[in-house]
Amino acid sequence: MGVGKGTTARALAKAYNLYNIDTDDLIESKENRKIKKIFAEEGEAHFRALEQESADWIEKHVTGTIISCGGGFYKIKNLSKLGTIVLLNASYEWIYNRILTSENPEKKLKKRPLFSQPKEAKKLYNERETAYKSIADIVINVEGKCLEKVIKEIAKKSKIV
Repeated sequence: MGVGKGTTARALAKAYNLYNIDTDDLIESKENRKIKKIFAEEGEAHFRALEQESADWIEKHVTGTIISCGGGFYKIKNLSKLGTIVLLNASYEWIYNRILTSENPEKKLKKRPLFSQPKEAKKLYNERETAYKSIADIVINVEGKCLEKVIKEIAKKSKIV
């Protein structure tokens, strides 16, 4: 959360003339409501079921596409069948600082309400970090790197070019 998955995916897709799908956007489009509202109205279990449904759809219908995933997507049963898994890796402190020093930090924090409780956000980060690394085919450390360098590194390691 906040590491730059969406920004990186869009830039990578543009640089290499590919399409990009964001799983959260896909779910919001299908449900015609925001993720925050889905959580509030039906809870996390329902949202996770929607993530699995979107993964199943992607597996059946999508190829040659950059897919950026929400933070809990690592639990998807068929994740490895969707393609090469790239982890954008950074420390919690770097991510939090990235959000706070962004162009519009209030908007970015509002989109990521968990960061309003930094101790809970750090706990979740620590819980997920090992799981993320265990499923990743490629790990890219993004700290201190410009976007162009990150996408070139991803393209090289994933053999896009």
